[in-house]
Amino acid sequence: MPAETTVPPIVEMRSITISFPGVLALDNVDFLLHPGEVHSLMGENGAGKSTLIKALTGVYAIDRGSIRVAGRRNQFHSTADAQAAGISTVYQEINLCTNLSVGENVMLGHEPRRGVLIDWRAAHRQAAEHLEGLGLSIDTRSMLSSHSIAIQQLVAISRAMVLDAKVLILDEPTSSLDREEVEQLFRVVRGLRDNGVAILFVSHFLDQVYEISDRITVLRNGRLVGSYLVDDLPREELVTKMIGRELDDLAAISSTAAREIDRTGRPILKAVDVGKRGFLEPADVDVFEGEVVGIAGLLGSGRTELVRLLYGADRADSGNIEVGGEPAKMTSPRHAIDHHIAFSSENRRAEGIVSDLTIAENIVLGLQARQGFRKIKRAEQESVVSQYIEALGVRPADPTMIAGNLSGGNQQRVLLARWLATAPELLILDEPTRGIDVGAKADIQRKVAELSENGLSVIFISSELEEVLRLAQRVVVMRDRKHIGELESHTVSLDGLIDFIANEGKGSAA
Repeated sequence: MPAETTVPPIVEMRSITISFPGVLALDNVDFLLHPGEVHSLMGENGAGKSTLIKALTGVYAIDRGSIRVAGRRNQFHSTADAQAAGISTVYQEINLCTNLSVGENVMLGHEPRRGVLIDWRAAHRQAAEHLEGLGLSIDTRSMLSSHSIAIQQLVAISRAMVLDAKVLILDEPTSSLDREEVEQLFRVVRGLRDNGVAILFVSHFLDQVYEISDRITVLRNGRLVGSYLVDDLPREELVTKMIGRELDDLAAISSTAAREIDRTGRPILKAVDVGKRGFLEPADVDVFEGEVVGIAGLLGSGRTELVRLLYGADRADSGNIEVGGEPAKMTSPRHAIDHHIAFSSENRRAEGIVSDLTIAENIVLGLQARQGFRKIKRAEQESVVSQYIEALGVRPADPTMIAGNLSGGNQQRVLLARWLATAPELLILDEPTRGIDVGAKADIQRKVAELSENGLSVIFISSELEEVLRLAQRVVVMRDRKHIGELESHTVSLDGLIDFIANEGKGSAA
């Protein structure tokens, strides 16, 4: 889309107001989306992005305001109403039937018929045509479950085009994709944009937002901050508008990577040749007191597999582990907890937050696991919960609030509080900043830096290599489920680290 356009908006939302008990989720928000543009919706967790999307897709009714699609005033009572108006959504968690074929998913509910029977030959032919229209050549009779998440997302987009979508909403579509898969998705997105489809893009990855977007709309605390052409909004200014204050220079955090660590004594943890057949090739890792060791690599490189073996969440079939210089059996998380090791999983939903419990109950879970059957006194619980809610800035600071209702950033703070309450000597953090807004991400990074400076040892995994280099003193590099090398952070650039991964550790990483 040109930098400026006189084309009327396909979506016009005016003065949208939505409230829930005790919360004004959206306050008089305007939003315009034009045909043939990629428009990113930005804001911290809890800013109102999801609420605005749910108003547009018929999930939430609006209290005040109006929605027009293609010039016609609409009142959506369901997602079916929104789809009938030409609005389709592809969510981060694919809403397709993985037990059906690709073709069946593409044509689901719109299969061609021969009398009362479905004409499956025609259905697969039409599905292939829709996929080819997106530049995809996929066997439509293959099971959807046999394909990667990236292909499944493209199948979901193809299904939206079967519905003749004029508006396509992509909600965190790249959070589980590697760089090549992101590029494939973006090629499809650009093709749809060039064909006049209006695309609403939501992502926490600023680089990707600037790579794919024509316009950006910023929300903060349920209110509209403004809408901007992407070329008119520098990244630093975007961050300031999102969080409502200047984001402190992260150079202070970066200096922790250059901090000298005394490695002459015994490491907190020393793992030699730890591996599992068909799961991870034998790898070595050691971590010293007060050190942040980053684990870097692409998705599927073995980062998570390595730390799960170190923690005992999966059982290694080779190697030895020492904790504090003494041999340690690490065949279950119970053993790791007994050795003062804590692990925050990347799968926040399935292995982290217990959504139906309160903030307080989530925080004391780790402490209770550490102490076994001895019940923690209520006064002790209240003291611990209060201490860590304040220390980590959990918002709202209400220990009785259900954790599932928190934003992603605040859920991550609660998880961090849970494990810090156990007084660990080694904290393993797997993707602690994934899917949270830029302000919460900076807060988590600052906290990790502060903890390490106070003597806590940390193993830190992040898909954002810049984040790993900013926080860690050393970086263990993984590729294809094997350990390919180790680097001192202050001696390597981001480009050098990328080259090191690409070349399997061969050559210079400077």
